[in-house]
Amino acid sequence: MTETTDATGRNSLGRTASPMLAGFRLLTGLLQGAALWWLYRSARGDAMEWPATVPALFGPLAMILFMVPVLLLAGAGRMRWPVLLGWTVAATAFLGLLGWHDVTSHVAGEFGSNRYPPFLTWPMPLFAAAALFIGHHLVLPADMERRWIATFPTYFDTAWKAGVQLALSIGFTGAFWMLLFLGAALFNVIGLEFLGDLIAKDWFSIPATTVVFATAVHLTDVRDGLIRGVRSVVLMLLSWLLLLMTVLAGGFLAALPFTGLEGLWETGSATALVLSAAAALIILINTAYQDGRADNLPPAILRVTVRVAAVLLTPLVVIAFWGLALRIGQHGLTPDRIIAVACAVIGAAYAAGYGLAALSPLWRKGAGWMQPLERTNVWTAVLEVVVIFALFSPIADPARLSVADQMARLERGAVKPDQFDYRFLRFQSGKAGEAALARLARSSDPVISRSARNARAIENRWDDADIGSPNRMPVYEVVPAGTTLPKGFIKPLPATDSRIQVCQAAGDCIANASDLNGDGAAEVLIANSSAIQLWASDGRGGWRIVGSWSAPPYIRGAEPVDLREALRNGEARPATPEWPDLAFGDRRSSLIRHPSDAAP
Repeated sequence: MTETTDATGRNSLGRTASPMLAGFRLLTGLLQGAALWWLYRSARGDAMEWPATVPALFGPLAMILFMVPVLLLAGAGRMRWPVLLGWTVAATAFLGLLGWHDVTSHVAGEFGSNRYPPFLTWPMPLFAAAALFIGHHLVLPADMERRWIATFPTYFDTAWKAGVQLALSIGFTGAFWMLLFLGAALFNVIGLEFLGDLIAKDWFSIPATTVVFATAVHLTDVRDGLIRGVRSVVLMLLSWLLLLMTVLAGGFLAALPFTGLEGLWETGSATALVLSAAAALIILINTAYQDGRADNLPPAILRVTVRVAAVLLTPLVVIAFWGLALRIGQHGLTPDRIIAVACAVIGAAYAAGYGLAALSPLWRKGAGWMQPLERTNVWTAVLEVVVIFALFSPIADPARLSVADQMARLERGAVKPDQFDYRFLRFQSGKAGEAALARLARSSDPVISRSARNARAIENRWDDADIGSPNRMPVYEVVPAGTTLPKGFIKPLPATDSRIQVCQAAGDCIANASDLNGDGAAEVLIANSSAIQLWASDGRGGWRIVGSWSAPPYIRGAEPVDLREALRNGEARPATPEWPDLAFGDRRSSLIRHPSDAAP
């Protein structure tokens, strides 16, 4: 491997189409595909095999085998081999720790995940991938220049080139599969299904994808000038979008004194909105500034726009912190809010550095016109990696911190026991919340202990809308007037019962007791505006829902049927079907009328 100088004068490692480098990348892609197929095969079907039977191992393995080979593809031929080996070991340890902590700190079924492979919760893998991308482009330039802190143009060149290369490689892989499916369709037309059968096999599709991706990385890497050309076009186009984004952000901030912030707070996503706007400005500022060299100096209008956009970052970040402070003060910490605080801290670092750069001497027109931005980018990149590692490791686990804060709010009376979010502990805070909920179940406060026990018994997070509320009586209008419902049917019910959710006030539900099947025991019909439920005794003193009838189909010109009125007026009555059901052993099937025989 020889050292060469590219067209811009930067030193880099020569990356000609070396057979050894190409072979290494193809072998890396093939081994990655084989390893991922092995993981997939162990988790396929109902009978999982090792290592899928050990979530604490499977999750980290999935992270490592999916991401680390990509680092090898990106580093081979660019880093010195000892440095690449050391960086690979460090990245493997980083991913292994984050994956292991994520799996072991959450409970099965939480957020709808952790129940099935890879047993990981969102958005940890996305943040981990971002940290690896940032870390790789801190290590690579330093190794290229043989120094701990490289020059900013090298950071810029390697990071943006890798972004374009990654996008092109993903696009190439997608095009490969589109062509395979097209070919399979062509062969199917003439009765040859071998290609369609082949691409449906996971032992082919997974390794083929990784090998094709590795091929794309190599092909884009050896055409260095082409990639830089594409990058230049992308940066030029994006840089002019900075004008639009700056006008929008400036207009938004200018309008706030007249509109107030209430509308923004009412969205429930104010922090996410303003931080997204700040992130867009940061990215677009860098597309205009590029590497800071005099030969990449943008037009005067973009230079002015960059300075204005850099100043606008500060009020956006202040609004984000303001919104977070209000939400945390009202409702306490949650994992999402802790992650949002971390993002706001990173945004504040950018805002401070970019604001300083914008206020640098305005008469600078050549290289160095926004030079403090360069140091800000490098050191904030380091901060981002540190923050991501802290958030998704035991150091600053958002679930643990949130549970501690919510429990403290309950203990000091900031939230009443019947208004406390027990669902959060049960379904959104992992094992830390599970342990806290078990502790609350032993509380001497009857409301807290009952609510905690109810929450622990619930399997579906969507079934506990009023968790903590005491059982209460449903409201029925019993017809005909003067009749009663069977003994034991009317009783206090938990808030999760459908009868409580529907029959809350007078007029909501009409109830009638009738022996519909002639077995000598009364069933209960409960009608609301759109359905009639059938409840029958379970023979043990309780009641079970058998099924329901919906309103009859709408007939043009006729009034829609209110099932409550139909039951109240005696219009809802048993009717023998015109055509009988057919029995197949213990199962029955009802006749479905043909459209041509339907009523007009």
